Amino acid sequence: MSDCLFCKFAKKDLPKEFVYEDSDVMVFPDIHPIKPVHLLIIPKRHISDFLELEDDELMVEILLIIQKMVKDQHLEDKGYRIVVNGGGAQIINHLHFHLTGPWGKAAEL
Repeated sequence: MSDCLFCKFAKKDLPKEFVYEDSDVMVFPDIHPIKPVHLLIIPKRHISDFLELEDDELMVEILLIIQKMVKDQHLEDKGYRIVVNGGGAQIINHLHFHLTGPWGKAAEL
């Protein structure tokens, strides 16, 4: 989609530094973090909404990358949340997952 900000990052039309990148997925910090760790995990292929994700292999890849990011950010025992907005609740209409943390009682330690 030509006017999608995330697609422009994926195609390198706009510069962006990634925490993680492969041929299918990119990860970078949210510009308005709600916690010390707030990463966006995004498929490079334009998928407008979670309900449009029909590629099982891509979903598995995204889940594995989210697990890697939890470990890389040392959130395993500090509390974390994985959130996906859809149905118009998202600001950018391109599927993306939010990884945020630390959360809960463990965050206070």
